[in-house]
Amino acid sequence: MVRKLDLEILLAKIEPHPCPKAHLEQYTITPEVAAEILYIAAYTNNDIADKTILDMGCGTGRLAIGGALLGAKEAVGIDIDKSAVKAAYNCAEKLGVKENTHWVVADIAVLRGTFDTVLQNPPFGIQKRKADRRFLVKALEVGKRIYSLHKSSKEKLELARNFSKRDSYLESATPSPFLERFIVEHGGKVTAVYRMLMTIPRIFRFHTKRRHKFLVDLYVIETRKTGNYHN
Repeated sequence: MVRKLDLEILLAKIEPHPCPKAHLEQYTITPEVAAEILYIAAYTNNDIADKTILDMGCGTGRLAIGGALLGAKEAVGIDIDKSAVKAAYNCAEKLGVKENTHWVVADIAVLRGTFDTVLQNPPFGIQKRKADRRFLVKALEVGKRIYSLHKSSKEKLELARNFSKRDSYLESATPSPFLERFIVEHGGKVTAVYRMLMTIPRIFRFHTKRRHKFLVDLYVIETRKTGNYHN
């Protein structure tokens, strides 16, 4: 079992996106949040070791590479951005998981087949409304168990009052009624939601703060492909 702190240190060695684009909402997932997601998937639900892993919208590959470091049989990362995928490939080689990681430069629409576990940090739909929905639909199509990160429904005021001085934060949460309904309509079932604190640096010109903290919700979703699904 890999210690969470050791996993965070390894994930921090994976470079952030070399040239992020605002309209694609290319924010690199932080090592802390990536490690939290991977730990829940690996050690709470046994969804990493000896499993086939898909990281959709992989960026520089922190979730796919993290899965490989935790014993995934095979980890595939797909992203439309060639520069990000190239960085992911180089980082996988540097961290010694080149052999069981595979990288694809393409839109997620081309994906076919079935994966044991889908890990994704999709665009939140801030620049383009409902941008996260097509990621969810594709994940439900190809995945058995899904770990999908979404902007929290919690108000910014609550974040400012309660969490802005913390370096980390994790709690169980209730799903957004709309998002839960969308997932059910597309053949999935929300089995858990975990609320986390994400911190990103100033990346784009319209960012006004040196560091921005906000809450994100991790949805753990089961599909009919698991054989355990019941409405």
